[in-house]
Amino acid sequence: MGPVEKEPRRLSGGRSRCPDCGLPQDRVATLDHDWVLLEPDMKPLAHTVPADHRWIELSDGRVMVYGVCPPEQFQRCRVEHRLACPAQPLPDLWPWLTTLREENARQAERHNAPEPPPPPAEWPDTG
Repeated sequence: MGPVEKEPRRLSGGRSRCPDCGLPQDRVATLDHDWVLLEPDMKPLAHTVPADHRWIELSDGRVMVYGVCPPEQFQRCRVEHRLACPAQPLPDLWPWLTTLREENARQAERHNAPEPPPPPAEWPDTG
């Protein structure tokens, strides 16, 4: 038998690539012992996100949907990557989300763009 642990081990989240657009997404545990894929490095003010799309981080690192209306003035939340994924055919839910999706589309293009050709070995004589 192995050593006895005082606290149960948790499955840790992590970062993975979206199979649709190739951009990173955070895998985070939910309060219901499930997983959700969230947009990394994005924490908008909760009042700018509809109640059923707000993911609030808890002190233990898990997240839950925060449907309280109206939320506190300076409360921050997380958004699912599928809403910001440029490869998903979603309706325009909020103007800032459309902007985020457009920026993610540009990032995906830059990420998947071929490398530029190497410079010539000898530059032409211009002088």
